[in-house]
Amino acid sequence: MKKISILGSTGSIGTQTIDVVRNNPDLKITALAAGSNSEMLEEQIREFRPSVAAVWDEKAAEDLRVRVKDLDVRVLSGMDGLIEAAAGTDAEITVTAIVGMIGICPTIEAIKAGKSIALANKETLVTAGHIIMPMAKKYGVRILPVDSEHCAIFQSLNGEPEERVEKILLTCSGGPFHGYTTSQLEAVTPEDALRHPIWNMGEKITIDSATLVNKGMEVMEAGWLFGVDANRIQVVIHPQSVLHSAVQFTDGAVIGQMGTPDMRLPIQYALFWPDRRAMHTERLDLFALKSLTFERPDMETFRALPLAYRAMREGGSMPTVFNAANECAVEQFLSHKIGFTDIWKIIENCMDDHTAIPDPSVEEILEVEKEIRGRIGHRNLEH
Repeated sequence: MKKISILGSTGSIGTQTIDVVRNNPDLKITALAAGSNSEMLEEQIREFRPSVAAVWDEKAAEDLRVRVKDLDVRVLSGMDGLIEAAAGTDAEITVTAIVGMIGICPTIEAIKAGKSIALANKETLVTAGHIIMPMAKKYGVRILPVDSEHCAIFQSLNGEPEERVEKILLTCSGGPFHGYTTSQLEAVTPEDALRHPIWNMGEKITIDSATLVNKGMEVMEAGWLFGVDANRIQVVIHPQSVLHSAVQFTDGAVIGQMGTPDMRLPIQYALFWPDRRAMHTERLDLFALKSLTFERPDMETFRALPLAYRAMREGGSMPTVFNAANECAVEQFLSHKIGFTDIWKIIENCMDDHTAIPDPSVEEILEVEKEIRGRIGHRNLEH
């Protein structure tokens, strides 16, 4: 029996992780954590009977305590609750699928507790990769990527040393607005942006996919996971989403991973690595594929992607600025307060006004996030 804890169990990745658990009876959930969805969390608790359940929102936690008072489960709240769910049980692996920078501290504590990390929280490495990766090495903890692209790269590397990697080819569907002009993007509504053509994701990540912010964060994440700099990561637009990413080696060979777009595959791979389990899902039919196409990203129109490369190159606290400004801008866009292209205008203005802190501590990272949220909340940064 392999024991796991899941942070973000009611979100897109979390619920698909739950599906994987249902299909593998030798997986046991010891802890579940969510933001505020006490109703769904109650259903999960009753089905899987974890010893710990955590809810970020205290009011939702109080509601959950009433709902599950007949069960033997500790219901916790806030950051202390997330940390206990991540590190305080006998789980061997912690799935970090919670969205946002609140995932950093629980991930750190899980590493200190010797848990392997099935990483789906991009913010952890984007903002604190310089802390997380050395810490994982110190504690002998494996960071296993759950993102389909990073899982594909991980599989393609197959243990090859970093010095043999010439380039990482990070694929991108292009999102729902692939081929749009700037004037077309200015007319995009939140409802338009939430209709992703390939992947089923939560609201925040779906918007990030549409702006290519998500791909920019994956570029930064890949740098930390695989020890490569920005010059060795090439984003490739691949609308069919069949090749999930690839690695080009120093001898010119390109090795990639293909498959149907199903997030349960990388989730299951991370949970059982180095084993590969049978999975009952749709198979890729090469004969049914009429063509696979690959294009360079339009970095003149989709300005968020070059801003991500800039944040990666400048390093320090600049990726935190990129991430925090985007989170705030996406919130405003979903509330119809700003336009679609204003998202990267806000990011750029915040980056221009920030002097990067080299090698920031967790406290400094969180302070920078707080500062950016305060600025965007009190000033119009669109122009």
